[in-house]
Amino acid sequence: QLQLVESGGGLVQPGGSLKLSCAASGRTLSNYVMGWFRQAPGKEREFVATLRRSGTSAYYADSVKGRFTFSRDNAKNTVYLQMNNLRPEDTAVYYCAASGGNSDYYTRPDLYDYWGQGTQVTVTS
Repeated sequence: QLQLVESGGGLVQPGGSLKLSCAASGRTLSNYVMGWFRQAPGKEREFVATLRRSGTSAYYADSVKGRFTFSRDNAKNTVYLQMNNLRPEDTAVYYCAASGGNSDYYTRPDLYDYWGQGTQVTVTS
């Protein structure tokens, strides 16, 4: 069974940066398509980014493209979301997820099999 644990959230001012981590145990992350999602109060869970099994390329939501970077460290069995130039509208609980499906990328949350517990990101002045 794959287990995912996020960390790195916090409070940051607009324009600031945070780096979220998602550490895996139980199985190797390179066997999965990985995703980051977020959910703000009163809103549905929203796609942020997805990373191919190879770890060589990622696909981003338009709202974060050019500001966020999805990466993986195979030695640590951990994925990261580097978030730069943060905006108040980025405030949400951020979740990492893993899918055992056969496609390169998944943007729908229902196509993911494993989820972390989430980490809060708050962007405010």
